[in-house]
Amino acid sequence: MSLKDKLDLQRLPRHIAVIMDGNGRWAKERGQDRLFGHYEGVESVRDITEACAELGIGYLTLYAFSTENWDRPVNEVNGIMELLVNTIRSEVSTLIKNNIRLHVIGDMNMLPGNCKSEMEEAISLTSQCTGLNLVMALSYSARWEILNAAKKIAQDVKDGKLEPGAITPDKWQQYLCTADLPDPELMIRTSGECRISNFLLYQLAYAELYFTDTRWPDFRKEHLYEAILNFQNRERRFGKTSDQIQQNEEIIS
Repeated sequence: MSLKDKLDLQRLPRHIAVIMDGNGRWAKERGQDRLFGHYEGVESVRDITEACAELGIGYLTLYAFSTENWDRPVNEVNGIMELLVNTIRSEVSTLIKNNIRLHVIGDMNMLPGNCKSEMEEAISLTSQCTGLNLVMALSYSARWEILNAAKKIAQDVKDGKLEPGAITPDKWQQYLCTADLPDPELMIRTSGECRISNFLLYQLAYAELYFTDTRWPDFRKEHLYEAILNFQNRERRFGKTSDQIQQNEEIIS
């Protein structure tokens, strides 16, 4: 029996978020330039996106480029931006064919003009798709997002559009980049690092975290199935006790 066959299709995470780590290290281990790892990582994006679409996962968020990544060597940043443009340009027809809708979260104003325009065009072209929602986190950081939300809320309070007492968790979420998205239930990070690295700090409050030593360019469908199986074997309590969870399951059944 394959790992895919072992999955409980009734208990899949609705939203999976991935920190795609290890491209540079993967390339260096092979005596190649770091950019080689980023190019090879594109195949992993294709494979995992396809797997999520096949399973019926609703949302897949990929941490593609953080605000901190702008501080990397100029040639690497320029190469990543060129790769983004070329990949989106070549893949948009495939996204439409497979009914996949593209979203972008992050400060798109920091992207080079051609990269921003390609992203905006792809978002528009896939806007009618109703299958998997593929969310690319580009020029994104959670601290930037939270600070930006706080500024918008403060401005709305100042302008009399919002009463301070009306600022609830649900209202707060409306000011985040992910306002139209459910919170991730499973967060996967590749390449052995066990930290969140400024990624969806607010949204990951109750997500199950899964860390693997596998470098991103080597991460394929079987690795995803393994992560989902691990997720399905966990008890998600949300502050309750195990007894309460079991009682609720008995009532439902």
